[in-house]
Amino acid sequence: MNSNHSTSNAGAGPSVPGVVIRPAAPTDFETIYALNLAEVRHTSAMDMARLAELNALSCYHKVACLGGVVSAFLLAMCNGSPYKNDNFEWFSKRYARFIYVDRIVVSSASRGLRLGSLLYEDLFRHARSNAIPLVTCEYNLVPPNEPSRLFHDKFGFKEKGTQWVANGAKQVSLQVAET
Repeated sequence: MNSNHSTSNAGAGPSVPGVVIRPAAPTDFETIYALNLAEVRHTSAMDMARLAELNALSCYHKVACLGGVVSAFLLAMCNGSPYKNDNFEWFSKRYARFIYVDRIVVSSASRGLRLGSLLYEDLFRHARSNAIPLVTCEYNLVPPNEPSRLFHDKFGFKEKGTQWVANGAKQVSLQVAET
């Protein structure tokens, strides 16, 4: 098996046998776009061109597949990336070495199957294996994203600040976890 692929049904909580975590491929982009669109109120909008751009900037972009179907994805950038984003820039001013979760989305049909947790576990392994000490992210406070807060609490994320983004339409909690 390629080391970039992992199959898992280990870990705490319910799990699904046969989940495959693998690098995202351009053939996955239509599905990734649709998953993101379904959750755009909690992420941010992107078209196919923006997705290709984010993929090129990313240091980690993987999908979780169930039965061969992309059911979740995680897209992240490493410090030093030329990524232009208010939240990424906030972390860049404060931390020398980190990986920034730009977005994680799980299909509504796959919620509760630990796909998000499996992707985060894989991301943390990736960070540790590359001597990256911190994983950073943000989630909405306004409008509130309580499921994201609860999810990130389980991984040891701590709030390091808040800021208003999207021309004052969203307030985010800026979070950091040690790897």
